[in-house]
Amino acid sequence: MNKIKIENRTITPSKVVCIGRNYVDHIKELNNEMPTDIVFFIKPNSCVSNQIIFPKGHNSCHYEAEISFVIEDNKITAVGFGLDLTLREIQSKLKEKGLPWERAKSFHNAAVFSRFVTVNSIENLSVELSINADLIQKGGVDLMIHKPYDAITEALTFTDFEDGDILMTGTPKGVGKFVVGDVFVGKILDNEKVLIEETFIVQ
Repeated sequence: MNKIKIENRTITPSKVVCIGRNYVDHIKELNNEMPTDIVFFIKPNSCVSNQIIFPKGHNSCHYEAEISFVIEDNKITAVGFGLDLTLREIQSKLKEKGLPWERAKSFHNAAVFSRFVTVNSIENLSVELSINADLIQKGGVDLMIHKPYDAITEALTFTDFEDGDILMTGTPKGVGKFVVGDVFVGKILDNEKVLIEETFIVQ
């Protein structure tokens, strides 16, 4: 089972609960419909990684930077930088046919995380992603359609959070393709103060 680090602790999440279409500008950039309800999908533990590994056998893959939370006792206890890796072309074909997204979202190493740090207040958190020194994505809790605790409450109507599970809260605009050798720098900020900064080199 794959693990994550929360400061000096090591935890094994059973799953990653993801929110789709949670930033208006991201919905527009992919020409998606505005959802009336929260869009959820789940990545299994086999997706969890601390490295960006380009999926074998595919010509393209998209990055999606996200504020990610560790859930314990159904509460947010820690925050980290996350990447929801997506096989966009496959996802588009599946959506056209009304089929599930697992082939596009739940492959090995499709949920990449930094270390996590404990957090008390989440209202002023934001995420930034730079690729090869260019700022590509930036967004925060203030721009989310569905706030994290509202999403937790809704998720609990149909599933449970095991202690250590991760909630990924959606991605702001700016998603796109990447290639082997790209240098990613992910940040989580609180009121513009950097809480986490981590560098990943695509393998």
